[in-house]
Amino acid sequence: MAVPVIYNLRSIRARWGSTLVAVAGIAGVVAVFVAMLSMAQGFRKTLVSSGSVRNAMVRRGGANSEMESVVTLDMVKIVQDCPGVVRRADGRPLVSPEAVVIAAFHHRATDSDALAQIRGLSPIALEVHEGVRVVRGRIFEPGQPELVEGRNAHNMYTGLDLGDEIKFGGRAWRVVGWMDAGGTSFDSEVWADSDLLLQTYQRPTWVFSSCTLRLASPDALGDFQRAIAADPRLNLQADRETDYFAKQSRAVATMITVLGYLVAFVMGVGAVFGALNTMYSAIAARTREIATLRALGFSGGDVMVSMVVESLIIAAIGGLLGCILVQPINGHTTSTINWQTMSQLAFAFQITPKLMMQGFLFALFMGAVGGFLPALRASRIPVASALREL
Repeated sequence: MAVPVIYNLRSIRARWGSTLVAVAGIAGVVAVFVAMLSMAQGFRKTLVSSGSVRNAMVRRGGANSEMESVVTLDMVKIVQDCPGVVRRADGRPLVSPEAVVIAAFHHRATDSDALAQIRGLSPIALEVHEGVRVVRGRIFEPGQPELVEGRNAHNMYTGLDLGDEIKFGGRAWRVVGWMDAGGTSFDSEVWADSDLLLQTYQRPTWVFSSCTLRLASPDALGDFQRAIAADPRLNLQADRETDYFAKQSRAVATMITVLGYLVAFVMGVGAVFGALNTMYSAIAARTREIATLRALGFSGGDVMVSMVVESLIIAAIGGLLGCILVQPINGHTTSTINWQTMSQLAFAFQITPKLMMQGFLFALFMGAVGGFLPALRASRIPVASALREL
């Protein structure tokens, strides 16, 4: 098989024009395919990394998200005395009751209003959400109409520079801090004092959306869950924070993944036909050459395998080129709507070696499908009649 494969490589070089068309088609499909999957991967990673295995998220029983949940202050006081909850040196439990509301901010990219998630909490939340830190300005003061913005929120919306005033809920708020949450979903949020936020939206200050607490260890979650389940005063559920955010990402990530496969399938069909056309044209122009190989002793199966190999080589070049072309978007930040909260969530494209391998294998699949029928035809060329052709 060494001679036919060498012949295939030389043929690709000699017929570079038609080969380039097939390579470009496969490269485009692979680039789009990897880009769509990296979008789903980035969305999923942004949400999952928002949580900590040391934190538990407590919500009303049956509530799928914070937007559907109600946790009262009395419940919070009971929860903070449950086993497994960490306390500070002064005896205060590391429990952060939090209220979530939605407000319309002006979106930079679309030049229109978009929904942003506002989280009301107390300054102790920075000790519970250990991955969040204020990098510019300061944390808001309790009772004051002040905001701390995530870095992605600053980039998505206008009017959120330090010192700016922005109005929502019928009240003017001043931006006093900029927080960095390490690229998690908190970077897309705006934080404020929970009591003042609830008053602004005319809600009771003793009713929250959820509460997040620090566990003594990751293994303490089971004891904590059993404790709140056994208390007849509570109708609450508790999830590990990472598990909660993983569930939040499932719907959108699945939708993007399915869309990516659908787009890749449609484009892949076109790329396969391009490969078919390239290989059929190549075989039609090389009928006597293929017949000569047969006359030299190579079987029809040998010729068929060599033609499939030629198609796979073209596909491999296209696959590698597609993986290279998609690299500039790696780490690029975009945003979409989180269906659970209906607010904008910024996330970065995440191109991983696994995704590139999937794209490369998809290219080889297209090459194999596009090369099989032409290779089968090449293996059945009549040797004697082909050699007599002028």
